[in-house]
Amino acid sequence: MTKYAQLQQRLKAQPAQWLITGVAGFIGSNLLETLLKLDQKVVGLDNFSTGFQHNLDEVQGLVSQQQWKNFTFIEGDVRNPQDCSEACAGVDYVLHQAALGSVPRSIEDPALTNANNITGFLNMLVAARDAGVKRFVYAASSSTYGDHPDLPKVEEKIGNPLSPYAVTKLVDELYAQVFARTYEFKTIGLRYFNIFGRRQDPGGAYAAVIPKWFAGMIKGEELFINGDGSTSRDFCYIDNCVQANLLAATAEDSRALNQVYNVAFGERTSLNELFGLIRSRVQKAYPAAAELEPEYRDFRAGDVLHSLADISKARELIGYSPEYSVTVGLDQAADWYMEHLSHQC
Repeated sequence: MTKYAQLQQRLKAQPAQWLITGVAGFIGSNLLETLLKLDQKVVGLDNFSTGFQHNLDEVQGLVSQQQWKNFTFIEGDVRNPQDCSEACAGVDYVLHQAALGSVPRSIEDPALTNANNITGFLNMLVAARDAGVKRFVYAASSSTYGDHPDLPKVEEKIGNPLSPYAVTKLVDELYAQVFARTYEFKTIGLRYFNIFGRRQDPGGAYAAVIPKWFAGMIKGEELFINGDGSTSRDFCYIDNCVQANLLAATAEDSRALNQVYNVAFGERTSLNELFGLIRSRVQKAYPAAAELEPEYRDFRAGDVLHSLADISKARELIGYSPEYSVTVGLDQAADWYMEHLSHQC
C-alpha cells in the first residue's frame, strides 16, 4: 500500500479541520472534493475572481449530503486580513491555493498580481500563525526556476525570474522561510508544474493550453502554438497535485518541513506532441477534429522554453508517488471536457 493510500485510511478514521483558499478554483475545488470524500471538515475561502460557483456545485453533486454539510464557505478575499483571520479560526491545516495566475496577466498588470500573490500570501501567513495552524501548505510555482538552464529542475537551483508572476512566487517562498525561522511556523511549498485536469477553465484570455485546446477542438475553433511547438513542459494531472498537498500537510518527518518540493510527473512533453495527444482523443467523438492543425505564432514574453522536474526530493521526504501519467491524465480530462463542453457546441 502506498503512503498516500495509508494516509487516506488514516484521515477517514481521524477527521481534521482544513482551510482551502481559492476553493472555487480548479485546484481548490479538486482538493475540496477529495477532502470531503475523506469525511474531513473543510472551510473554503474565495472571492470568485478566477473561481466559479459551478465548481462548488459540481463538488456538491459528487459527495454525500452529510459530507457536504462538513463544508463551510466564506466569500472573502486574501487581500483582506479580517477575512483571512475568520477563515483560519480553529483550522488544523491550510492549503493556500488563492493566487492570480498567468504570466501574461502579470506582465499586463503587475500591481494586481503583487496584491493578490504577495500581500494576500502574507495576510494568510499572519492569520494562520496567529490561529495556531499546524501546517501551512502553499502553491508555489515552477516559474521560480526562471532562466536557470539545467534540466531536470532541482529545488536548490533557481535562476532569475522572467515575469512579475515569477517574482511573486519567489517572494512567497522567502516569506515562508522567514516565518519558519522567526516564528517556528511550519510551512511547505509545492512548486506546481503545469497542472491540468477536470474543472480547469477553458475560457478567458489567460486559459491554460490543455483546456483551451480541448474546448477549441470540440468547437472547431482556430488553435495556436506559441513558438515552433518544440517548447516542452512537465504536465501533471490534478490527482497527483491533490496527493502532494495532502501528504505535505500531514508529513511527520521533521526533515520534510519548511521545504519546497517539485510537484510534477517527471516527464517532458512538447507542445506539438501535446496537440496530437489531445486531437487523438477529441476526434473519437468529433471526427472533424482529425483535420485540425495548429497555427504557429511568436513566443510569449516571460515564457521558458523547456521545463522538467526532478521529483526525487518529494518522493523521499513526503512519500509523493504520482499515479497518473500525461496520457492517462489526458484520458481522464478528455472524458470530463467531452461531458461538460459538448452541450456548448
